[in-house]
Amino acid sequence: MTQNEALAVLKTGVNVFLTGEPGSGKTHTVNCYIDYLYKHNIKPAVTASTGIAATHIGGMTIHSWSGIGIKTDLSSNDLSDINRNRRVVNRVLSANVLIIDEVSMLSGKTLAMVDAVCRKIRDMSLPFGGLQVILVGDFFQLPPIIPREEKGENSQDELMFSSANKTEFAFASSAWKTLNPAICYLSEQYRQEDKAFLEILSAIRCGNITSSHRALLETRNLQVKKEGITRMFPHNAYVNNINNLELDKLPGELKTFEMVSRGKKPLVAQLKKGCLSPEILKLKTDARVIFTKNDPEHRFVNGTLGMIEGFQKEVDFPIVKTNSGDTITAKPAEWRIEDGGQVLAGISQIPLRLAWAITVHKSQGMSLDEAHMNLSDSFEYGQGYVALSRVRSLAGLFLDGFNNRALEIHPNIKEKDEEFRKQSYLAREEFSKIGNAKLEKMRADFIKRCGGKTMIQ
Repeated sequence: MTQNEALAVLKTGVNVFLTGEPGSGKTHTVNCYIDYLYKHNIKPAVTASTGIAATHIGGMTIHSWSGIGIKTDLSSNDLSDINRNRRVVNRVLSANVLIIDEVSMLSGKTLAMVDAVCRKIRDMSLPFGGLQVILVGDFFQLPPIIPREEKGENSQDELMFSSANKTEFAFASSAWKTLNPAICYLSEQYRQEDKAFLEILSAIRCGNITSSHRALLETRNLQVKKEGITRMFPHNAYVNNINNLELDKLPGELKTFEMVSRGKKPLVAQLKKGCLSPEILKLKTDARVIFTKNDPEHRFVNGTLGMIEGFQKEVDFPIVKTNSGDTITAKPAEWRIEDGGQVLAGISQIPLRLAWAITVHKSQGMSLDEAHMNLSDSFEYGQGYVALSRVRSLAGLFLDGFNNRALEIHPNIKEKDEEFRKQSYLAREEFSKIGNAKLEKMRADFIKRCGGKTMIQ
C-alpha cells in the first residue's frame, strides 16, 4: 500500500494499524494525517510507547496520557482513581483520535489497560471508548520490555487483568482483537538504496538468511577500520566511554550547552528521558556529532552526521560540516509535549549529540549514510535488524562481527507479518472499490462526528 492509499484509509475514521519496513514512511504518513486533522480543527492525542519515540512525534508516552504510569496491573480501584484525575479525564474526553507510535514495544497487557481507561472515562463499551485508534510500528523492531513482576503470579488483589491476559505483543491482546484495525502495510522504500542490501534485510524479516547472505555481510567485516564514521553497539557503557575518550583527545576549547526546560516537572522529566540530545552537551572543534531531530527547513534529519567546524561568534552556536558537505549552524531546537494544541512542557537544546558511538536503541528512527557496528553481543530479537536497517546501503555498512542473534527475528513475528500483508492487500482492494463520492461522504461524516470543520480541504 502506498502512503497516499494509507492516508485515504485514515481519513475515513476507521481504526488502523500502519506498518511497513524501516524507511517506508510510517512517521511521514502519520504526520501528514496529523496535519490533516489540525486543518479540520480536530486535535489528535499523539502518543508513543517510549519516551524516545514520543519526542520524535511531539507527543507524550501512552502511559502518561492514559494515567496508567508505571503500573503493570490495573485494579478496579486503580481505574476509579484514574477516572478521578481531572487532567487525564480531560485528555481522554477531548480526544477523537488516539495515535500510538512504536506499538511494537508496547505489551498487549498495557494496550488492554489503555483500552479499559478509555472505556471507563468515556463511559462507552466500544473499543477505546469509541476513539479512532491509529497504531503505528513494525513488529520486527525491538520487542516490548516485560517487567519481571509481570511474568510472575498475580497477588491476592482484585486485578482487572489476569495472568491469562499477560500477552507479550500488542497484536495478541484482546484489546487489539476487539479494535480490529484495518491493516495498512506501506510498501514503498525511502531509506535503503541498495538492492542486495534490501535482499538481506528482507531475508532477516522472512527468517530465511542463507549462507550467501552471511557471506555478503562478511565482506563488510573489514580488517582496517574506516575513520570518521559512527560506531554502533548494543550496550550503552561502550558508547559513553568511547564518546568521552574521543572528546578528551581533542585539543580545542570545550564548549558546554545546557538544556532549558519549562512546564510540569514530571512531563519535563519524560521529555529529557526521551530526548536524544543530552541535558549537558559538551563539544569541541572536530568533534563527531549527529543531529537528533528533523529540521522543519529540511537542512538535516534525525541521523545526519557531521563534524564540528567551529562556533559562531558571540552566541557560540556550533557550526557543523555534514558528511554530505553542507555547512549548518546548529541552533537550539525544542521538544514539546502537547495536549489538544496546548504546550504542557518543553525542553530546548542544540539538536546534536556526540557520534563517535551510539546505541542500537537510540538509533531507532535514524537514517545513516554510514555506520560501523559491532553486533557480536546482540542479545535481543530484532536488535541486529534495527541496527542494520539504519544504514541506506551495504557500502555504508562496516562490521566488527555479528552473532546469530543479530540475524534473528522473534519466532512469533514471521507468521503474523504474512497475515498483516494479506490483510493490507484485502483492505487496499476493498477501499479501491469505494467510489470517490462515498469516500468523500465518509470523510465528511467523520470530521462532523469529531466536531471539526468540513469546509477546509
